[in-house]
Amino acid sequence: MTSPDFDNPFRPDHFFSRARQLLRPLDQGPDAGDNEVVINPEFIPPRGFVSRDAAVLIPIVERRNATVLMTRRTMQLRNHAGQIAFPGGKIDPTDANAAEAALREAQEEIGLDPHLVEPIGRLDPYIAGTGYRIIAVVARVAPEHQLVLNPDEVDAAFEVPLSFLMSPQNHQTITREFDGVRHLLYEMPYDEHHIWGVTAGIVRGLYERLYQ
Repeated sequence: MTSPDFDNPFRPDHFFSRARQLLRPLDQGPDAGDNEVVINPEFIPPRGFVSRDAAVLIPIVERRNATVLMTRRTMQLRNHAGQIAFPGGKIDPTDANAAEAALREAQEEIGLDPHLVEPIGRLDPYIAGTGYRIIAVVARVAPEHQLVLNPDEVDAAFEVPLSFLMSPQNHQTITREFDGVRHLLYEMPYDEHHIWGVTAGIVRGLYERLYQ
């Protein structure tokens, strides 16, 4: 007899098979100059905008129905204080690539053991209004991982069902004004968590890459 969830697209084996086929390879470099493809091409950079490279980890936990590990940033941080985020930060000169930077930051922020994480592929960059060109690295995370939160950076960590985040009916749109320019943003409220802005935009980019 066939298991009732055999065809479930959010079962880990189904998801990671799809991700390996459709994500950009980890070692693939950026497109040249103005031809670079980004998740949010509608973003209008303000005058004098200069982007800096950063990386985040999209940790997909290998449970019966896959989940996505997210964090809530502390209120004392200078950028995106109190917001829901993926672990990550700027790419240092000592980082070999975006995946290495994302793994390093995840270990620093939430104590995620890199030996329990397998990077699968990456998305196109997301250009943030704070000046970062963010590479999101999708990774498989073993369910037996243990977290140790850095209280200077992270208030909480929690898991969201991948099926919720990959369902377009949960992708709401809002507008916000920054520096006199109105921007269209996504938001995805889940329980008491308000997922919006950069994080929601990256989630939307993952959906468009894998399921749209």
